[in-house]
Amino acid sequence: MFFPLLQMDIAAEVTPVPQEMSYSLFEMAAKGGSLMWVLLVLSILAVYIFGAKWWAFHQAAKIDKDFMMDIRDYIHEGKIKSAKTLCSKYDTPVARMVEAGLARIGKPLGDIQTAVENVGNVEVARLEKGLPYLATIAGGAPMIGFLGTVLGMVQAFFNMSNAGNNIDITLLSSGIYTAMITTVGGLIVGILAYFGYNYLTARVSSLVYSMESATIALMDALGEPEGKEEANSPEE
Repeated sequence: MFFPLLQMDIAAEVTPVPQEMSYSLFEMAAKGGSLMWVLLVLSILAVYIFGAKWWAFHQAAKIDKDFMMDIRDYIHEGKIKSAKTLCSKYDTPVARMVEAGLARIGKPLGDIQTAVENVGNVEVARLEKGLPYLATIAGGAPMIGFLGTVLGMVQAFFNMSNAGNNIDITLLSSGIYTAMITTVGGLIVGILAYFGYNYLTARVSSLVYSMESATIALMDALGEPEGKEEANSPEE
């Protein structure tokens, strides 16, 4: 009889160990509520815009470093057709601007510069297309996350008011969980979109600088006295 009683005392002293609960990233996001789907769509859109613009900028910057030197030599030698052929080999904003200027050789330099600047403005607008959407996501995603926070807290207080005197922490957990998850999700999407937008804006500034440098180099080549005479001579 002694051993069974001893076993009963030991069993009574043993307390159950609480099991640790773990959630996957998808399960945590699912508990954030319906606004998490909105943030998911915004994140996919932000990634698409960033990838598309990054590739466009990468292609726009692919040009030979000696491109303008070759153009200048062709102009001084009077080989305008060769210069235009060289421009057609590159699908870049700089090449299209230079080609527009070469097409108007023989007209006043002011008209040539105006034509080049007009093409440059169109190219800049094309480069910046889509960036406002990324900026909107950067600013709007955190606001959507904060909206989820407010809705989650409203749900928590609503559950508290319906519970009366039988307030239990589990009644508040779902609303608070929704509030925290949507805040985290909105901040993550907003921060990534913000950094992506600033990176792409810096790339646009770099490309605009290259376009302005090419414009100056072209006008200098056309305005040089010796080059001006040779540019109007027939091509060999």
